[in-house]
Amino acid sequence: MEAENNTILEFLLMGLSGEPELQPLIFGVFLSMYLITVLGNLLIILAVSSDSHLHTPMYFFLSNLSFVDICFTSTTVPNMLVNIQTQNKAITYAGCITQMYFFIFLFGLDNCFLVVMAYDRYVAICHPLHYTVIMNPWLCGFSVLGSWIISFLYSLLQSLMVRRLSFCTNVEIPHFFCELSQLVQLACTDTFLNDIVIYFGAGLLGGGSFAGILYSYFKIVSSIRRISSVQGKYKAFSTCASHLSVVCFFYCTGIGVYLSSGGNQNSQFSATASVMYTVVTPMMNPFIYSLRNKDIKRALKKFFGMVTL
Repeated sequence: MEAENNTILEFLLMGLSGEPELQPLIFGVFLSMYLITVLGNLLIILAVSSDSHLHTPMYFFLSNLSFVDICFTSTTVPNMLVNIQTQNKAITYAGCITQMYFFIFLFGLDNCFLVVMAYDRYVAICHPLHYTVIMNPWLCGFSVLGSWIISFLYSLLQSLMVRRLSFCTNVEIPHFFCELSQLVQLACTDTFLNDIVIYFGAGLLGGGSFAGILYSYFKIVSSIRRISSVQGKYKAFSTCASHLSVVCFFYCTGIGVYLSSGGNQNSQFSATASVMYTVVTPMMNPFIYSLRNKDIKRALKKFFGMVTL
C-alpha cells in the first residue's frame, strides 16, 4: 500500500518463520520468555524498593536497568505475539517508526546504565573510603537523567533520518520487529547518509560505552591485584561479578549477532540470532543478579513474607 509521495503506509513483519505449523511453538516460547522477563525484573524492582538496606547507588541503578529491560522487551514481543495470534503481519508506517524509535531508545539506555554501573563498581572497589561522597544522590540522579537524554537524542536522530526515506515497492521486513538496518535496506532512495549516521552512532554509543566499561574493569582488576589476602580479592571481585556477567552476555550476544549477520546474507538467520539480545538477555538479567546476590534473596524473602502476612 503506497501513498502519493511514494511512501509506504504499512509494512509486513515476516517474523522468524513462515511455516504455519511452527507458529504455535514460537508463540508459546516467546510468551513464556516474555512473562519470565517481566516477572523477574519486576521482582527485582519490588525487592529494591521494599528493602531500605538496598537503597544504595548499585541497587538504584539495578532497579532502573530492570525497568528498562521490561520496556525493552515490551516494544517487540507483544506485537509479535499479536501478529501470530491474529495471523496478520501488517504494521502501519507510523507504528513501525514508533516501534523502531522506542527500541533504539531503550537499547541505548541499556548501554548507558551498564556503563554507569561499571563506574559505580569502579568507585566502590578503587575508592571505597570516598564511595558515599563520590556516589552521592545528586550524581546518581544526574547519571540516570543523562542516560535518558543521550538515548532520547540518539533515537530521535535515527528516527528522523529514517523519516526522510521513501519506500516504494518492497514492504516485507524479514524480521519480527522494525529493526533499523532492515528498514533502511528497504528504502528506494539513497541511504548513504543514513548508513553514515548508523555506523557513527553505533561506534559512538556502543563502542564508547564498551570502552568505558573496559577501562573501569581494567582499573578494578589492577586494584584487586594489589589486595594481599585471597579472601579480600574474592570479596572485591564478588561485588562486581553479577554486573560483569550481564555485560559479557549483553555485548557478546549483540556483537556476535551483528558479526554473524554481516557475514551471512540470510536475513532470516539475522532475525533469529537477534533474539539473543532482544529477548534472552533481558530475561537472564534477573537470574544473574538474584542467584548470586544474597541481598536480593533476603529482600525477596522479606517482601514475600510481608505479602503473606
